[in-house]
Amino acid sequence: MYLEEIFTQYPYLRTTIWIIIIAATATTIERLTTRWLKKVIQRAKMPPSVGNGLILTGRLVILAGAIIALLHLGGVPPEIIVSFSALGGAAIGFASTRTIGNFIAGIFLLLTHPFRVGDYIRIDGTEGIVQEVSLNYTKILTPQNTIVSISMQRILDRDMTNFRISEESKLIGYGFEITFSSALTTEKIEETLDNVIQRYEEKLPKKPEYQPTRLTNFARHYMLYIYVEDPKDIFALQPQIIKEITQAVDKTQKQ
Repeated sequence: MYLEEIFTQYPYLRTTIWIIIIAATATTIERLTTRWLKKVIQRAKMPPSVGNGLILTGRLVILAGAIIALLHLGGVPPEIIVSFSALGGAAIGFASTRTIGNFIAGIFLLLTHPFRVGDYIRIDGTEGIVQEVSLNYTKILTPQNTIVSISMQRILDRDMTNFRISEESKLIGYGFEITFSSALTTEKIEETLDNVIQRYEEKLPKKPEYQPTRLTNFARHYMLYIYVEDPKDIFALQPQIIKEITQAVDKTQKQ
């Protein structure tokens, strides 16, 4: 009763107390959420730019909730708040469906961690070294020494190959196809491959390997696998090995 008398005498006191409670609750939730997100970011090894964006998003969501609570406290009818929230959400969603979808895809990929900076990957025909990972785009350095930015939503919708042997290993196993004329015998082809591989056996952390994949009326197809620790070595090794194999085959055919 005593409190009711105070509230009656000072009508704005109740509102002031509720504002303080809402502000304190929002601040507490923000701090707890930020602390939890920082742990998730550290555990997922997200880049600083991505982590900061995720924390900012969390803070904006909490701020929006606090504003809605204050509007309700100010006497705005709930149905009007819901209507404006739905209208605003629909407008934002309609205007930025692609952006929001890309943002959600970025969060999913960062949490599942299918690749990281420094990995050699292939996405929908584009391959190279991951240079940067953000919530919206992944930047890839291609063998042509160009930077390609691929949206996270596109990555999520396409097949992606990570050439890292395993999460714990530093080795990258990269395979590429080599085609030989069907006029060459299997013995000649594999002798040529063995000779070339022998020259790289001590230069690389793991001996290159090969295996036949397809045989047609006109060609014999082999996959050659090279293993490196620095993905940039792939840019130089692949054309060099192909050149040496081609030169060896030409020499064999002349003989």
